[in-house]
Amino acid sequence: MKYLFTLFIIPTLLLNTTTNTNDFIGKWKGEDKNEIGYIIFDDEGYASFEINGQTIGGKEFFMNGKKGKMTYTINYDTNPIEVDFTMTKIESGESKKMLGIAEFTDEDTLKFNINFDAARPTEFDDDSIILTRVK
Repeated sequence: MKYLFTLFIIPTLLLNTTTNTNDFIGKWKGEDKNEIGYIIFDDEGYASFEINGQTIGGKEFFMNGKKGKMTYTINYDTNPIEVDFTMTKIESGESKKMLGIAEFTDEDTLKFNINFDAARPTEFDDDSIILTRVK
């Protein structure tokens, strides 16, 4: 019986872990101070922000005349989920992190809080936004 239990539990845990990684992939829409913006998570580990028709991030973008990229990592072992964005200047390798937290309210709605000052938010507050999946 013990082996039968293990036979069913291990694949379920593996499937659950794989599914979590895909939960973020896609385009998410949010409103902040009456401005509509988007966060895009791709399946290669790149992320981008789209605000007022301008895209910052992704596999390759230009900012202040310098070529850069933006990647993301997600830590599901924490509550709330930790979502980190790393912006890297391709030429110099210099990078900066933006630390965030996220919590799914359903599969297409996400509470999100990010800090641009190298300190992770600890809670969802007035600076948090609600993101909805764009289908």
